[in-house]
Order: sequence, then C-alpha cells, then structure tokens
Amino acid sequence: MSTMNTVGRPTAPVPHQPEHDYKHPTLTGGRGLLQDEHLIFESDGWFKTGVDLPEPRGNGSDLGALVRHDPIGLPGLSEPQAMRHYVRLSQKNHAIDLALYPLGSCTMKHNPRLNEKMARLPGFSDIHPLQPISTVQGALELMDQLAHWLKTLTGMPAVAMSPKAGAHGELCGLMAIRAAHEASGEHARRRKVLVPTSAHGTNPATAAFVGYTVVEVAQTADGRVDVADLASKLGDDVAAIMVTNPNTCGLFERDILEISRLTHEAGAYFYCDGANFNAIVGRVRPGDLGVDAMHINLHKTFSTPHGGGGPGSGPVVLSAALAPFAPAPWVVNDGDSFRLVEREEDEAAQAFGRMCAFNGQMGMFVRALSYMMSHGSDGLRQVAEDAVLNANYIKARLSDVMSAAFPDGPCMHEALFDDSWLEGTDITTLDFAKAMIDEGFHPMTMYFPLVVHGAMLIEPTETESKQELDRFITALRALAAAAKAGDVERFKGAPFHAPLRRLDETRAARAPKLRWSAPEGHNMAAE
Repeated sequence: MSTMNTVGRPTAPVPHQPEHDYKHPTLTGGRGLLQDEHLIFESDGWFKTGVDLPEPRGNGSDLGALVRHDPIGLPGLSEPQAMRHYVRLSQKNHAIDLALYPLGSCTMKHNPRLNEKMARLPGFSDIHPLQPISTVQGALELMDQLAHWLKTLTGMPAVAMSPKAGAHGELCGLMAIRAAHEASGEHARRRKVLVPTSAHGTNPATAAFVGYTVVEVAQTADGRVDVADLASKLGDDVAAIMVTNPNTCGLFERDILEISRLTHEAGAYFYCDGANFNAIVGRVRPGDLGVDAMHINLHKTFSTPHGGGGPGSGPVVLSAALAPFAPAPWVVNDGDSFRLVEREEDEAAQAFGRMCAFNGQMGMFVRALSYMMSHGSDGLRQVAEDAVLNANYIKARLSDVMSAAFPDGPCMHEALFDDSWLEGTDITTLDFAKAMIDEGFHPMTMYFPLVVHGAMLIEPTETESKQELDRFITALRALAAAAKAGDVERFKGAPFHAPLRRLDETRAARAPKLRWSAPEGHNMAAE
C-alpha cells in the first residue's frame, strides 16, 4: 500500500527486507558495489612498495647507531592498493555530500564549493602567521571585513576572532566576564554562573573550568527557561547566566528580554550560546536582546566545514561593557594599512590575555566571508527562514506518527520528538536510530537534550530540498509504522546492511582498542 506525499503523487513505502536477506552474507563480504575492506595492517604485502628507489652508491648515512635494524611495522602497499584502501574506507562514512545529515544541534549544512575555491587561493592558503605585517595586508583586510559583518549581524560593537571553536568561544566569553568583574572589584563575591537544564553540556563545563560554581535553572513545561526560577537565583553572587537562544529544544526564548533585564539588574552578564544562530541570522540581532557575549560557530552558521576535531572557528562578539577585556590579538584599520594589536598594553591594556598563539583559523575566515558575500543580506535572512521552514515541515509531517516533545506552536530550526510514541513496542530510541542506518540515513541526535525522555532531535538545515525532506520523512513514517506493527526484530537487530553490525557501544567507549597487534607468528618483515 502506497502513501501520498504533499503534492499528491504516490510514494512507495520503504520496503521491509525479508528475514533471509539479513542472514546470508556474500562470499566476499561486499554489499553490492561497496567493497569489504580489512585493516591496512592485515594486507599481505609487507615487502611491497609503491615506488622503486635506486640502491645508494655508498653508505651515506650519518645516523650511526641510530640506523633501524628491526622491521618498521607498517605494511607495504602498491599505489593502487593504497588508493583503493582509502577510497573504500571513505565509502563507509556518511557525509553531507551523500544525503541529508539530520543531526540536531549540529547544523550539518552543505559547504558551497565556491568557499573552498576561495580558501585555496595561494595568497590565503600559503601565508604564515609569523610573516611581516606588510606582507599579509590582504589577509588582515579580510579578517577586518569578516569582523565587521559579524558585528553588524549581531548588533555588537566588538569581536574576538581567535577562539578556535564553540567551547573555546565560551571560554573566551566567560574569561572576559571574569576580567570585567575583577576590574570592578566584584569577582571575589560573584562566584556563580546560572545555566538552564537544557543547555549544551559545554556550558556548565566551561563555567566550572573558569572556576565558577554552576547553578541549574529550571525549565518550564513548554521547553523554555523558567523565569521565576531564574529570578529567585539571581543575586550579587552571580557573575553570569548562560542561555542558548534559540534553545536546545529548538524553541525561541520568548522571555529573552525579561531574562536580560533581570540579569543586568542583578549586576551579572548575559552570555548567549550562539550555536543556534543559524535559526535567526539576518532576522534577529542578539545585541538588541541584551546579550553581552556570544560565540558564533562559523561551521554552523556560515558554512565552514565540520571536521574531526577541527579546523574550527568560534569568534566571540562582545558588548560595550566587555569589549575592553577582549583577548589579543585583533586587527586595527589605520586608514592606509592594517595592523595587529598583539600585546596587553596601550589599547589592549585591559585584555584578559590570549586564547591561542596566533590569530585564528585563516581558512575558516575566508570561507565564512565568501559565504556572506555570495548570499548578501537578503540571502542570509533567507538562510534562517528556510532552516525554520524545513524543520517545521518535518515536524508537521511526522507529528501524527511520532510524538513531538513540545507540540504547541512552531519550532525554530530543529524538530524535537520524544519516545512516548514507542511505548508498548519494546523498541527504544537507539533501536529506531539503528534501523535508520539500514535505510541509508544517518540517525538524528539521540537522547539530547536530556530534559526530554528518549529525545530525537532533527535539524534538516536550509540546504535540503523538499524532495530530499520527503524521502527522509517517507522512510521515518515507514519505520514508525513497522515499529507500531510489532516488527521488533527489524529494530533490535539493526543495522543489518551496514559494514559492521551493532556494537557494544558502552564497552567500546570504556575499553577502546586503539592499537593493532600482530597475531602470534605474524611475520611482518625480514629482520
């Protein structure tokens, strides 16, 4: 039986593979055109090499007793073997260039190739942070332009460009706040930071790292900060509050102006986690909401790539009250040329120090400014509008088969579901997520935010077409139907079609195997 999509065309449900398809592996371990691949250490060519080198005419080594005599412990591969190994590995990973990447709170959006082209221009990609200032004027001008537009979009007078990522930006903001309290003589008594229950885990961790005591602020039934609870905990011992807006439940904090007023009345500063700025860029300026400091994830809002721990970039915009305490370095436009303020003296006399050795991530700055300039002000506004539209479309199309955590009213850029719709099925959020892998989709963010039981947080971003959203929705609706129909094995055994079956994730996290050990009797190379 087919379903109907929103434009009336029949859409075939995702087929349920018969049981025997799950239990008959192929002879080679491959799946269709996807090849099986062993560890590189399990290759059989320990004496091979991808290049032939002539024998040296004489013993020109000056290593003396340091010359290696034992085998190096690495397999020898020909060039095609090496190429195939890494291409096969790449095919085992999901990527935004393959399909929708619905991780909530992560903004896995497409990275335009124009940005990549600009970042690879020799004048940007080949510079060194220790070059003379006179030789990097173009790079400094680019940093100055990017800083200008970040301040314009946020309505803030200052920005620190050097922080490397979101959590690093949080650290920068709280250190500026601490420096401001130290300058006013209030740091000794202002030792608390208030953090809502739905905050990103890095918020309380950062506050504790800076030396503050973290006090939790309750959440209301509709998923927002409990203003009454916040007011009861504000006092002259509070240094700052840390609020994410839009918050981690995918909702705009409708009481944000009151939150700001109460915070400032208590003499505290308002730190905003800017991880979700993608939902309001071009529509709302955080500075107009009373924010004193906010980090901006360039990889989430301005399309610089996510990476395996980097390269990241998390500039921090600061209010007039905190601007004097911004960390060095920063760029100054003297009219005819640009220079760097790098020492805590003169105009940087109150800077709290440095966040890193140099000036930030140049490649990320180029990509972000390319994104801004190619979109323009109207395009950046549309980024937020389309991100919110796509998330609400997913929420509307799934709410009749899955349970929205906060059903009343629209969401912002991500749709949040809980697991109450799975009650009585013996299927968990984790089981459902694993079954999504079999359908070719990376799972959404699971079990976060912690304030929602069995949370499933979906963020489509603005770069997904309606066709791709419908394909994703059709798969989830079919899986939901299978779960409610009692097809427990399909979920408990999933994934069936991934390169590896379900792992013991707890044991893998607590006792990871990080090194390959040769089996007993394995001859790696001749002595």
